[in-house]
Amino acid sequence: MTDEALLVKQAGELKEAHESRLAALAPPLFDVDRYVEDFGRSIVPAYRRGIADAEMPADAGLARSVIPPGTSATRDFSRLAPRIPEFLLDRCVGCMACVSACPDTAIVAKVVPEPALAPAIAAFVEARPDGEAARLSLEARFAPTQKYGEVLARRGIERGAFGIFVDPVHCKGCAECVEVCAALGHDALVMIDKVDDEPGTGASTLERFARDMAFYRSLPATPPEYRNEKAFADLMLGENALGYVGGAGSCAGCGEASAIRMLVAATRQVHGPASMGMVAATGCNTVYSSTYPFNPYLIPWTSSLFENAPAVALGIRTRWDAAGHGDRRLWVLGGDGAMYDIGFQALSRMVASGADIKVLVLDTQVYSNTGGQASTASFGGQVTKLSAFGAALHGRSEARKELGRILIAHRDVYVAQTTPAHLNHFYRAVMEANDYPGPAVIIAYTPCQPEHGIADDASSRQAKLAVESRAFPLFTYDPRRGETIAARLSLQGNPAIREDWAKAPDGATIDFLTFARTEGRFAPHFGAADEATDEIVATRDDRLANWRILQELAGIR
Repeated sequence: MTDEALLVKQAGELKEAHESRLAALAPPLFDVDRYVEDFGRSIVPAYRRGIADAEMPADAGLARSVIPPGTSATRDFSRLAPRIPEFLLDRCVGCMACVSACPDTAIVAKVVPEPALAPAIAAFVEARPDGEAARLSLEARFAPTQKYGEVLARRGIERGAFGIFVDPVHCKGCAECVEVCAALGHDALVMIDKVDDEPGTGASTLERFARDMAFYRSLPATPPEYRNEKAFADLMLGENALGYVGGAGSCAGCGEASAIRMLVAATRQVHGPASMGMVAATGCNTVYSSTYPFNPYLIPWTSSLFENAPAVALGIRTRWDAAGHGDRRLWVLGGDGAMYDIGFQALSRMVASGADIKVLVLDTQVYSNTGGQASTASFGGQVTKLSAFGAALHGRSEARKELGRILIAHRDVYVAQTTPAHLNHFYRAVMEANDYPGPAVIIAYTPCQPEHGIADDASSRQAKLAVESRAFPLFTYDPRRGETIAARLSLQGNPAIREDWAKAPDGATIDFLTFARTEGRFAPHFGAADEATDEIVATRDDRLANWRILQELAGIR
């Protein structure tokens, strides 16, 4: 053996000995696969029974804040609300709006080729004592729609039966799906009371819904030929779309949760189930998504502080790229504090770096997670915990920061303002952001029921009104469209795009005051005779000025 070979051999032996000593001194904290298996078998059931704190010791996984994926799927909210949405098949057109809108993944859909449906139902009910009642209930879950029936038949594809199912374990009774369906004029969903003994079904309401969900889970995924790529809501029919499984502890009707579900669905379905990771800044989203031991995500994610989620993402992006994972989509989630205020510098630096990182800003115009404080995303005159309406001051005195316009000034960044209520606009923005070869920021209007003073079913309605009233205009800014701001900026999706204000069907002007009158956070600004305070009128003027600037930048004004 040559001297050189001997040295190599000795160096290898020393390396092995050193690694052996390190392993003995610092063994792995836990076997990941075994930990995940044990988590589902013992830890989650113990927390559901309420005995974990008293009977289970802390472990290495808890010390590292590790929660396996999808554990909240078994979290039970079935006793939370007295009512649940019922499906009326003869009214359904298969638009999928209700499935996208649900913040809790509690309403799901599936398309089954018509010839396969009856045999599948027969096989499911065959051994059941309530077989006939089960058959009737399941048949009432499938609608004969033009979209999945006649349209596909004309293309030589077997007609499809479109099924809507409601998961009683995850439904919080917010009725957002009913509101969305009614707003479209379909009225295919209606809220019913949960009763212990339904006439003719042989079961309670919860038992019937749970039985129907069991059938849904027994079916194969919707075949690709039944999904229309041009109808973005059909993404939720995809085999990889449900990456946010429900069971999160968000408020009933939460506007944030709908946006998160749609983001995850659009990314996983288009790019694959292992295509994305996420860094979440401190906020409501981290609380309701990681109330130990419940995690609603099937994607890897980590939580960071208010101010540094984009900085954490820069480190992860660098590591992924070095490891050859440049095609993975990395998303940052954060609210007003994380992106408008204390974390704005980190966001600006991330965008300026040109790194291939995407951001979803959950814009509630208030710090919901810390008791309803005002932020620079708050509207002028907005009443919050730290900007009360009193004799001297009438709510927040400052004007709202326009994060979208600031980000446009960073030049080579994709920027969008959108809402989950505008399904096609939202999904298209996510897809364009994912495809953009650099930083992308989507600012989504996400109503907060308790802080905005709105009903549980109002998220979609209020988001649409925010757009119609110029409170929150839609836009996309894509550097790939040209060299000028006018070429890059599109206001498509807004009503009356060349006018100051949109009009209602009766000809009445829809301005910011129209919007403000519908929410509790602005209620003190309108007296008994409905006269508006000077402060809220000033906010109306500010919203119009912002809209005119956007028109000018887009080359419309």
